[in-house]
Amino acid sequence: MKVTEFSESTKVDHVTPPWAKYMEEGDFISYSPSYTGLKYLDLFSDEIYKCDKLGDIRYYLFDPTKNGYPKSGKYPLLVFIHGATNSFDGKICVGHSGGEMFATPEYQEKMGGAYILVPLANEKKDENGNLSDSWRKEYFPHLKNIIESVIDSNANNISKTIIGGGSSGGYVTWGMIEKYPSLFAGAFPVSGFSRTMRNALGKGIKIFVACAKHDEFGAYKKLSEEDIKAFEEDPDTICFFPEFLRNGDKGVASLYFGIEMGQHCVITQIQANLMYDDGTPYLPELPEGMTGWFRDI
Repeated sequence: MKVTEFSESTKVDHVTPPWAKYMEEGDFISYSPSYTGLKYLDLFSDEIYKCDKLGDIRYYLFDPTKNGYPKSGKYPLLVFIHGATNSFDGKICVGHSGGEMFATPEYQEKMGGAYILVPLANEKKDENGNLSDSWRKEYFPHLKNIIESVIDSNANNISKTIIGGGSSGGYVTWGMIEKYPSLFAGAFPVSGFSRTMRNALGKGIKIFVACAKHDEFGAYKKLSEEDIKAFEEDPDTICFFPEFLRNGDKGVASLYFGIEMGQHCVITQIQANLMYDDGTPYLPELPEGMTGWFRDI
């Protein structure tokens, strides 16, 4: 997998996406989300988890009690797992992971405050610029240790833990809730799956699972009818499998960074709080978007 550079210099708008031929007459392509990122990164502290086996793991943490919320309060811990190649951008990965906007005053108010944790994989490139190392199951126990360390350090303030991520971050999310179900109250794996993901169902974890049907990397096609049926029948799971993923202006989402990935990056819509610009929700089941879902959990 060639490492994609997530920068304005590699972004190209108005490239005809491969799925455009399936759009209905009168529909339109939307090239950017409505929110503006990279404005709130300074709200996250820069932390290090010592790890001899995989190398020290960097993570970023937003603490609501250091940003206006009472130190006597109880708040959820939201863990955002980034997708492949994202860690090369360092702290900007907070945005790539989907976590940045949840640190904004607006989202924090809607949730009643929340901790936000964004760990980074020690990704590597080979001599040809291809991704040679990223998230894998060997990270799971260390991610557990990082999460538990944050919980222990804020034991009087953290209520429940919710984990999620897009693409390979979705794969990690499934692996973590399957392996450590008692650690999590909720999970939002999007555009990423594992062969054993159904093992995570039925364990009392509230799950939001999403993938666009025209996902450019074929993630939706990897779901079997049995998978979809299991998701839809699980009382703790909300499914979001749109024909087309859309931005806040209700246009079909396009995102081109060397390759089209607008339909793959459901994490962009997560960060938009699953709310359209006119105030209507993406899903009737989530009338207040992701912030409402987090708060209810």
